[in-house]
Amino acid sequence: MSVPAAILPDLVAHLAKHTQPGPNALVFTGVKDGPLRRSGFNKLSGWPHVVTGMGLPGLHFHDLRHEGNTLAADMGVSLRNLMARRATTTNGPRSSTSTSPAPPTARSQTAWMRCSGSRRPRARPR
Repeated sequence: MSVPAAILPDLVAHLAKHTQPGPNALVFTGVKDGPLRRSGFNKLSGWPHVVTGMGLPGLHFHDLRHEGNTLAADMGVSLRNLMARRATTTNGPRSSTSTSPAPPTARSQTAWMRCSGSRRPRARPR
């Protein structure tokens, strides 16, 4: 897995503060230092409050995965690599959204603009 250089200092600080030593330590932990479970994610992370504060109420954490794959497809990432990103081995119905992505939703476009500092969305290649 590659990690963008821009987030390495924050990741290293997080690991030093919140994880146990050793190669098998969990990066994000849940209650009692166990694995972070889906059922407790919103409460532990404050996700609903964060996205509401960004003006994106209703944005789900999993939406970021879909948007990431759409952006990767837009940049010309191969179908094989998109499938690896999605952890899938079949070229089924889902692959059509990766090879010919629909325009982003207004919500994901707004999130992308806020994160990237853009004022308007970039043009989609045809």
